[in-house]
Amino acid sequence: MDNFQTVLRFFMNQKATIGYSFMALLTIGGERVFSMVSFQCPCNHDQNFAYGLTFLLGPAAVLLVLGLFFSSRLWRLYTGCCLNPMKLCPRGNCSGCLRVFMSIFTGACVAPVMWLCVALLNGTFYECAVSGLDDNLVVDLFCKNKTLKCREELARVPCDRSRLTSDERMELLLMFRAQSQILGWCVIIIAAMGGLLGTCCTNCRSKVSFLQLTFWKRYVEKEKEHFETFTAEYADKLAERNLQSFFENKDPAPFPFPNHKSWEEISGLYTFSKSEQYYSTLQRYVERTDRDFTPEKRPVLDLEHGIELH
Repeated sequence: MDNFQTVLRFFMNQKATIGYSFMALLTIGGERVFSMVSFQCPCNHDQNFAYGLTFLLGPAAVLLVLGLFFSSRLWRLYTGCCLNPMKLCPRGNCSGCLRVFMSIFTGACVAPVMWLCVALLNGTFYECAVSGLDDNLVVDLFCKNKTLKCREELARVPCDRSRLTSDERMELLLMFRAQSQILGWCVIIIAAMGGLLGTCCTNCRSKVSFLQLTFWKRYVEKEKEHFETFTAEYADKLAERNLQSFFENKDPAPFPFPNHKSWEEISGLYTFSKSEQYYSTLQRYVERTDRDFTPEKRPVLDLEHGIELH
């Protein structure tokens, strides 16, 4: 039993690494499926570039949108900001708000960067896109010291319809894939160096020590886990109380519930301050001595023409 708990604790501590590894496997699998099933280079001067670039950048753009869509930090910051723009920059801390947006965007870029790296290392999309370029510099690069037929057949090289000899076609394909893989490794190196420099800069500017920062991250994870569990149980009790009141046709029993202002205060993103020994907006709220326990006098949900908006 102790061995099982040790293994479980190890996987819980490494869940970020495991998550990124699983994402990388999904990206590799998705790229292979696209290459083998749906991707068919048209081998036409007018279509190659647009078609290849769409398969190279299109999935990356979709993954970026999905990364932002599933970011709870983004929605926590954005929800309600049209009615209360100060939610975007609490306490007027614009620099802190910008850092949060950069952090959210950087996290959402992990999957798109993985896709670009895998797609460029494979080279299929890149060779289709580049072979359709009519730019003289590109054509001269690949067809230098070759016959005029190379220029005419360059767009057909990714397919078997090229009239070039097999050796010439293979030579051009190897050049395409070599360039694609060089670009792929450049993206990997830039991403790795950017991540390292970003982490170094963040830790260097940290207002707390390494061990306190580690504790802070662990606390935020545990608070989120307990919040999800507690809210599910509390919502279940509230639903049971309301249904019981409805079916038994009697007044509902008193049920403590945070007011709207309290929800607003704990929903903001927390910014650390050395003058406060807090680790989240929730902790800051519950340890305040001037909390407002006044219940709401009106429904939280708006009513329009007598219809409740959900």
